[in-house]
Amino acid sequence: MGNRQKMVFGNWKMNLNKKEADILSKELNEGLKTSDVKVAVFPSFPYVGQVSENASRYSVGVQNFYPQENGAFTGEVSVIQVKDIGAELALIGHSERRSIFNETHSFLKKKVDAALGAGITPVFCCGEPFEVRNAGEERAYVLKQLEESLFHLDKRAIQKCVIAYEPVWAIGTGLTASTEQAEDMHRAIRSWIAKQYDQECADSISILYGGSCNASNAKELFSCPNVDGGLIGGASLKSDSFLTIIHSF
Repeated sequence: MGNRQKMVFGNWKMNLNKKEADILSKELNEGLKTSDVKVAVFPSFPYVGQVSENASRYSVGVQNFYPQENGAFTGEVSVIQVKDIGAELALIGHSERRSIFNETHSFLKKKVDAALGAGITPVFCCGEPFEVRNAGEERAYVLKQLEESLFHLDKRAIQKCVIAYEPVWAIGTGLTASTEQAEDMHRAIRSWIAKQYDQECADSISILYGGSCNASNAKELFSCPNVDGGLIGGASLKSDSFLTIIHSF
């Protein structure tokens, strides 16, 4: 994987209360033994500020934001506001935002631009549902997601992004893509970046695997040449399993 940054990110989704978030964020800070893996967690909005105050050895990101700086958007939170309370990264295009909240390619493109404009690292999620994989159309599906929401960026801008491939059929289902399936898609994504930009650009972007990655399969997944780390769901809610994943590089 050359000199690409290794990364392990924890997406807490809509879990934990204030006390649990406090305990988990402190345990992670104490337990982190590595400096060559970039670690970040993505708490629910109410706890982002609190977790970022506990985090000196890892970064904090947000699971969502609205791509306007301010205005009459009742109930929404802007990228400027989340940066103000310590967020450094933002998930964009997670399959749950696409499917449950109907976020479109063009809306996600706006979010990518808003994040970069505010100095927030976009963690761009892409991946196919089961019926697309079953039909053998997963490559075209994922390429379209990248083309419609990410490939408008210039080379300098896309190099500030992280890509997370998450086969939707493997999220929270207990199913995991085989190392061959994961490596195959990661290699394809890198080749598309090389085609759109150049090989140097493709070799510099970290591509993470997300999809039932846990303490028992992380080592094998992370050994794939084009898998630079993981976007972890359920296994990031307990410090011991999350730390095991981080330290499995």
